[in-house]
Amino acid sequence: MIVLEDVHKTYGRQKVLDGISFRIREGSVTTVIGTSGSGKSVLLRQMIGLEKPDSGTILIKGENIVNLSSRELNRIRRHIGVLFQEGALFDSLTVKENVAFPVREHLKLTEKQVQEIVDVRLTQVGLREHQDKLPAELSGGMRKRVGLARALALDPAIVFFDEPTTGLDPITRDVIYRLIEKTHAEDSRTYVLVSHDVGGVLRISDEVMMLRDGKIGWSGTPDEIRSTSDEAVRQFFTGSVNGPIRIE
Repeated sequence: MIVLEDVHKTYGRQKVLDGISFRIREGSVTTVIGTSGSGKSVLLRQMIGLEKPDSGTILIKGENIVNLSSRELNRIRRHIGVLFQEGALFDSLTVKENVAFPVREHLKLTEKQVQEIVDVRLTQVGLREHQDKLPAELSGGMRKRVGLARALALDPAIVFFDEPTTGLDPITRDVIYRLIEKTHAEDSRTYVLVSHDVGGVLRISDEVMMLRDGKIGWSGTPDEIRSTSDEAVRQFFTGSVNGPIRIE
């Protein structure tokens, strides 16, 4: 489904991605973790085609997106949804208009058909009754949920999540995790999360990859994290190399 082979990215003298290679299994939930500044967001931008790597291959559904034109990339993005860190909603559009935006951009449907899709996605995230509100009238958690509804609007095969719970309180954070679990269980899409959250995100993951020094320094299942002897992984989760690793 998603394959990266020897991907490099440098900004000036700073090497951010230094030969990244991995494969993400179709229908899985995969989380890329790492400290702030480790390159997680850069890696995400490469995978969704917002930036091009200096070298390497990025395959999405078997197609190398690195050298595609803007028009060809838009064709690929028809099958990709993204929940951006701050939701990235249009402030001047209502909730329903935000969710409808990608549908109107990519599909030739009647307004009735567009509204049917909006109703389904907002119901899925529990916000149909708020469809006429503006983003400024919503809480941070509700804006994230609208962002997820919009990410799912085109029924994508792959959904990327950029720090989906940043800035949320623990209760709202748990709501978002449960919603991610619920929507994945309903449709079995491929979910890729980028996060520095060491707890709840791992609870929903099939595989975890740790980005460090520009490379995938460790990968495995949440159960393997609990038993790993890798000192960097243990310190990331506990603050020390000796503490027990607990995953929510």
